[in-house]
Amino acid sequence: MLGFGAMRLPTINGDPSKINEPEAIKMIRYAIDHGVNYIDTAYMYHGGNSEVLVGKALKDGYKEKAKVATKMPIGMFVKTREDLDRIFNQQLKRLQLDYVDFYLLHGLNKDAWLKTLNLNVLDWAERQMAEGRIKHFGFSFHDEFEVFKEIIDSYDKWDFCQIQLNYVDTESSPRTPGIKGLKYAHSRGLAVVIMEPLRGGMLTTKPPKEVQEIWDSAEIKRSLAEWGLLWVWNHPEVSVVLSGMSTMEQVIENISIADRSGPNILTPKELELISKVKERYLQYGFIGCTKCRYCMPCPQGVKIPEILALYDEFLRSPGGETKRREIMEKYQTTVPSENRANACIKCGTCEEKCPQSLPIRKFLSEVQFFLENIPPPPPPHSSDISQ
Repeated sequence: MLGFGAMRLPTINGDPSKINEPEAIKMIRYAIDHGVNYIDTAYMYHGGNSEVLVGKALKDGYKEKAKVATKMPIGMFVKTREDLDRIFNQQLKRLQLDYVDFYLLHGLNKDAWLKTLNLNVLDWAERQMAEGRIKHFGFSFHDEFEVFKEIIDSYDKWDFCQIQLNYVDTESSPRTPGIKGLKYAHSRGLAVVIMEPLRGGMLTTKPPKEVQEIWDSAEIKRSLAEWGLLWVWNHPEVSVVLSGMSTMEQVIENISIADRSGPNILTPKELELISKVKERYLQYGFIGCTKCRYCMPCPQGVKIPEILALYDEFLRSPGGETKRREIMEKYQTTVPSENRANACIKCGTCEEKCPQSLPIRKFLSEVQFFLENIPPPPPPHSSDISQ
């Protein structure tokens, strides 16, 4: 039920490319020893070092206890057919494996799907499967339901797919095909892997007072992580839920929650309570950043994930001017002046990389106004409005 996502491993000095290897290996092996048997990584996680770390963690007999999933970065790094073999061979070397149990085309959306077809990537994958280098073939996805349906219907050899789903992201959007997509994939015989069940940890951060009051009204008291994970596991169509665990405490807690999980375990009253929490969060304006860091590095040095996290905290503090001032002060003290939103030149590089299709430039402009006290630009002339 629980898979280990190797995108948010513990790091050294906050540098995402420098994994704390002893701690990360200890965490992964603890998880496997306690029943986790699906380890998910990707070509670009932790600057390419996640696959290397997973390969080390699965030594000493641990590979025999778990399955490995990694991904072909179709959207970012694949330009030609030759790139497919080069990248795949590099991944096998990093992982110290002769084959991959579960192999995905990474982050398919409308454009990446067209590239997949134009480069005949499916034929390449079938050749790898015939040679035994890929055991199960699937795709991860960031786009709306209609694109998702087209991808599933266009190829009859998909084994599984991976989608974003949590109690906030339930409807079709540029981020996810939603519950409708989950049910459709299941109806077509695909196993479904869930990513971002806690929205990049956002659903476990201290909620606004009004949201906490809703949680407090529950008859059974649970942690924020438990509510979020149980809601996903409540869907019988879900095959496995990934959690990007960063500390041993998170590993232990998530395994404990998984031990008492199951489909249809939540009562109608509890589902109604979660629905109320969702409505309140959407009212307060969750912006959707999951801190995946695909947008980095910014050519201008803007600390995009850190800034968006503070902005989201700002948006979740309605009516409390003291709290808002605290967030503004935190922004001023934790984000160096040269790395703030006002350094953005609106080049759009970050938005091209964002799997959530977030309007990052718009958010950074809002941050300048709300957290840097920089007035917005004057309104356009009437002749410019149509643009």
